[in-house]
Amino acid sequence: MEDKTPDTPDQQDFENSPEQAETSESKAENKSESGKLKELQQQLEESRNKYLYLFSDFENFRRNAARERLDLMQTAGRDIMTAMLPILDDFDRAERNNALTEGVALIHHKMQHTVESKGLRKLTTQAGDIFNPDLHEAVAEIPAASEDLKGKIVDILEQGYSLGDRIIRFAKVVVGR
Repeated sequence: MEDKTPDTPDQQDFENSPEQAETSESKAENKSESGKLKELQQQLEESRNKYLYLFSDFENFRRNAARERLDLMQTAGRDIMTAMLPILDDFDRAERNNALTEGVALIHHKMQHTVESKGLRKLTTQAGDIFNPDLHEAVAEIPAASEDLKGKIVDILEQGYSLGDRIIRFAKVVVGR
């Protein structure tokens, strides 16, 4: 009877060893995990690059927006001043011709038209109106001449104005108490 065992014990261990099978499996797993790790590192690097690009883009946007805001403020002021120059010219002409009384009335009308064309509106406030702190600023209180003037506007010192929907100056009034 012939023995069917391998010639050397080392050969038998090599061919049938469970440790050998585990080692080759762990090598395959290591290669697989290494590939996944490289893929994750690549995704991380791509995410970092996208983040840096977006951050840089946002910073540029912020700087440009600030610059545009500053330009807009300067342009708005320039537009108002340009619109006021003809009124200054009219004052100069009226002064040279010694026609200040008539000239002032004409210039007042022209200036009123100019500021209204830019969106400035006078708040309608009259003596006898009820005091409204949302529209009026009470600069003084005086004893009311009659009971019906208590809490009402007695005198208007300065008119109030709005630009668009926003009040830019409250009417300064005297209120009866």
